[in-house]
Amino acid sequence: MNGGPGALFAIGGAEDKLKKRTVLQEFVEAAGGSKARIVIVPTASALGPDVVDVYSALFAALGAASVVGVRPENREDADDPTFIEPLTEASGIFMTGGNQLKLSGVVTGTAFGRAVTAAHARGAAVGGTSAGASILAEHMIAFGRSGATPRQRMSQLAGGLGLVQGAIVDQHFAQRNRYGRLLSLVAQSPGLLGIGIDEDTAAVVRGSHLEVVGRGAVTIFDGSRITSNAHYATRSEAILASGVVLHVLPATSTFDLKARALLSYGKQPPAEEIASIEAAEADLRALAKEIAAEGVSPAYYAERKRRASRKTAKAARSAAAGQSRPEATEPLSAGAELSTPDTEPQPDSGTA
Repeated sequence: MNGGPGALFAIGGAEDKLKKRTVLQEFVEAAGGSKARIVIVPTASALGPDVVDVYSALFAALGAASVVGVRPENREDADDPTFIEPLTEASGIFMTGGNQLKLSGVVTGTAFGRAVTAAHARGAAVGGTSAGASILAEHMIAFGRSGATPRQRMSQLAGGLGLVQGAIVDQHFAQRNRYGRLLSLVAQSPGLLGIGIDEDTAAVVRGSHLEVVGRGAVTIFDGSRITSNAHYATRSEAILASGVVLHVLPATSTFDLKARALLSYGKQPPAEEIASIEAAEADLRALAKEIAAEGVSPAYYAERKRRASRKTAKAARSAAAGQSRPEATEPLSAGAELSTPDTEPQPDSGTA
């Protein structure tokens, strides 16, 4: 807490929780290190208390002094002083991934949202992953579809917290091919920078300076000199976007958001370090299905396992009874990819 605004951490989702945990470690350090008092806000998440347990354990292991979870579920909660009180003493506020539109609908324009802004102003580090990254901007992407070509009506905006001014933040950027939707928004609002953040990567904003931390890159679209047909393109037509300045910034790069210019860049990590990080990706993906990707809770996995066990037992009884073609099944392994129920949100339709 330095008396001025704290650092902002916009994390592209699926941050490493198993190995080096570079992005999360940087957040803890910015929040005060061994003196950090972190509040986790899991409002966007579909995982209930599980997501708080995971991040509490991670932040505690990374040296934070205290970690608590505060989950307003509606705007009434977000105006309740009991939900706001923990934010007044926090040195770090971390918003999880999940449903972006729910997070915006609950937090923005409420006492809770104003408390987050006030905490940042007095020096607290404020960050979020996936949906929690998008809400840091004044205009956040509520939902949209993927694709490389910018098209009309490709996405929809909602109100954000406005901590990152003059920009739109998108996440899971390269992994979910969100170039088109971010570029379409820049074509429609050329005064805003488009900031796309890869998974396990953070855009760390201090004042007007952005620094890239993590394994991937931050992509910036500067449309200040764009030529576009966005004002008359109809339906889902492709949008003309000529003259956009592109910046792809790997780790160690720094960028001036006000001047819209590269400031510096350093050497990349050694090849063996990159190989070690990539070797952990399979484990990270498995965990991300349950924690970062959202939409399928551990309880749902457990239920699928119970169903698989019952089918296996039924098949065994049929075989013992001499039936010619017993029902076959395969046990469900932990972290296995499942088809989600129709009621669960899909990655490009409002969840992050």
